Amino acid sequence: MRWDLSVTQYYLAGAAMAGLLFLTGCAGLSDLSENGHPPRMTTTSDPTQSPDYRPVTMPMPPLQAPPTEVGSLWRPGSRSFFKDQRASQVGDLITIIVQVADNANIVNNTSAAGSGSEDFGIPSIFGLKGKVASHLSSSSALNTSSATANTATGRITRTEAVGLTLGGTITQVLPNGNFVVVARQEVRVNGELRQLMVSGVVRPQDITEDNTVTHDRIAEARISYGGRGQLTKLQTPRYGQQILDNVLPF
Repeated sequence: MRWDLSVTQYYLAGAAMAGLLFLTGCAGLSDLSENGHPPRMTTTSDPTQSPDYRPVTMPMPPLQAPPTEVGSLWRPGSRSFFKDQRASQVGDLITIIVQVADNANIVNNTSAAGSGSEDFGIPSIFGLKGKVASHLSSSSALNTSSATANTATGRITRTEAVGLTLGGTITQVLPNGNFVVVARQEVRVNGELRQLMVSGVVRPQDITEDNTVTHDRIAEARISYGGRGQLTKLQTPRYGQQILDNVLPF
């Protein structure tokens, strides 16, 4: 039975190691395919055809038919007698301005202390005599004391700044007239590929005359700024280190 258990453990360890090497190899194949040339940029495509694309649904007011005026030159809902050049339909382009400046400074100090003592004795017990009774009847048959102290100091200082301008596309026009916009941009410099993605819901009123909208006017905004390349590889911990960091309890 001991031999069977050892063999089973051996095979389990071998299978785990093989699985880890397989995952590492699969992840490394993509890196090996880019050796000798800069990271490949993704092809321009319809954002709605992406596997992770999901249509957005939001709470909507009840639909109401616009009033009609016979012989009127003004169409209800129009913002100008002339054609509006701002984005208004699915497929129209819009410029998104991202200006993120976030500063945070948090200081937290905690101090706690406590103490306690307890004396417990048995004057007599069933008339017992002798050493046992003398020990039990002693006033110090049970004497406990405790003391605790805890001091903690924490400080968080964070400064973030991102300033970018990129073009996006309207992918949906919601029933209340708001637009769902998606913007993606890739910049490759010296073997490093920077990727910026922005998505969210925009009101037509927040689109300025020059067809731009700022990120603080985008509801449900999702802004992602990252990349991949040689610098990213050097700054990213190895897979084995990431696994150990997640499973080791100390």
